[in-house]
Amino acid sequence: MRIEPVADDAATPEVTRIFEALAPGGKVAPFFRMLAHKPAILRAYNQLSGALWAADSKLPEKLKDMAYLRVSIHNGCEY
Repeated sequence: MRIEPVADDAATPEVTRIFEALAPGGKVAPFFRMLAHKPAILRAYNQLSGALWAADSKLPEKLKDMAYLRVSIHNGCEY
């Protein structure tokens, strides 16, 4: 069995708002589209992510940069 990501035309109004916040004018990552099957989980993840990565976060900038770099390496990002 394969679970398909939530398409824009199948998203609820709440999910659509979260998608727009996650990727304003851009492409919503498949990870978020999968979480959208459970809007409460998508909403919670978005809130947690926002708190961790916000400009006023308590996380040191070097730690944020290391996290970005590690995820990029893990995902095989070439940028």
